[in-house]
Amino acid sequence: MTALASAPKAHTRPAHAGDEGDTLAATTARFETAAAQLDLEPGFARLLQQPEKQISVSVPVVMDDGTLEVFTGHRVLHSTVRGPGKGGVRFDPTVNLEEISALAAWMTWKCAVVDVPFGGAKGGVRCDPVTMSRGELERLTRRYTAGIIATLGPDSDVPAPDVNTNEQVMAWMMDTYSMHTGHPALGVVTGKPVALGGSLGRREATGRGVALMAAKALQHLGWPLRNARVVVQGYGNVGSVAAQLLALEGCRVVAIGDRTGAFHNDNGIDTIEAANWVRVNGTLEGYPSGDRISNDELLTLAVDILVPAALGSVITERNASDVKARIVVEGANGPTSPGADAVLERKGILVVPDILANAGGVTVSHIEWVQNRSALYWTEKAVNDRLREIMSRSFREVLALSRERRVSLRTAAFMLAIGRVAAVHRLRGLYA
Repeated sequence: MTALASAPKAHTRPAHAGDEGDTLAATTARFETAAAQLDLEPGFARLLQQPEKQISVSVPVVMDDGTLEVFTGHRVLHSTVRGPGKGGVRFDPTVNLEEISALAAWMTWKCAVVDVPFGGAKGGVRCDPVTMSRGELERLTRRYTAGIIATLGPDSDVPAPDVNTNEQVMAWMMDTYSMHTGHPALGVVTGKPVALGGSLGRREATGRGVALMAAKALQHLGWPLRNARVVVQGYGNVGSVAAQLLALEGCRVVAIGDRTGAFHNDNGIDTIEAANWVRVNGTLEGYPSGDRISNDELLTLAVDILVPAALGSVITERNASDVKARIVVEGANGPTSPGADAVLERKGILVVPDILANAGGVTVSHIEWVQNRSALYWTEKAVNDRLREIMSRSFREVLALSRERRVSLRTAAFMLAIGRVAAVHRLRGLYA
């Protein structure tokens, strides 16, 4: 077991090969659909799509057995016109520059749709953290941080945890940056331990936002939250928190799953028991309180709310026609392929898109950054109240634009986000 074996993010390798599992293609398709609605001039649209900066670095690490391994790391700043770059750092064998660039763009639109003053960034190192010791992971983190340090800073680029990284990795990054600059810089990363300037409520923020968006979507459709049947795919930090909060609101979580399989109990899953099982065992494998089903079956159960909170491209043209949920609330990044969007829309299934549904994490990251910059720290209730206020307002804005322009919530969310970034670009002009 490694230092990061319990990192609170599920693996995000696309479930399918080809275009339907292509993060860059999906991001581009969503952008182009929204840009067409906004009548953006072609050159200006290309400007908004291009990353400002892409960095690739060698990350040499002396392993515990004395051998030298050389890993490859990336950091991409897609846009900083609205504020410092913001986006996670992932340690994963599938990390590549194309995906990191696509995810950096995703972060630009995610920050803009909830109107927090950050731009979009993303980073990662191609490695297998499950096979690495704590010492190896610390040396990897510090060398990677040193390699990209020219971009980092509270006013320029602010990383956060992502796939297979956690609070400890952020503490190492913050310390490395601080040692280079000669002063403590708490605001250079978010998602830190609370003792090191992290925010109360940050760990639960993404799942809390997902649960809130599910409740808002049901309210919009005029359906009661109490006794609503829920399925959650992915039982890491996001999925488990969303499941527990929805259960507290009176929903019945009837099935959960992760990469090892899924479990169904029509009387309701004990969401806290399941979270404790994952905490002790690492996955849902062997969970005793439900009937074993496949992840494919999980996605097609007849329920009110489906929360895909683990993998990318799990709802595709292949299976979208079999989805029976009334609402899909995207806890993961890119769980629905562009081809599946049209199918779900024809079926009358309301999709709350990822750039809105899972924006709770970056929203509270901004709150953490504000606390670090002001050296004044908030109560957890104050953090959660502010999260609710921001995400509720954002849902209303996306819904209003969706109705006005007669487009899906996803297209409306991208239109709102792209429009905000474009407006700032026009105000700032082009430096020449």
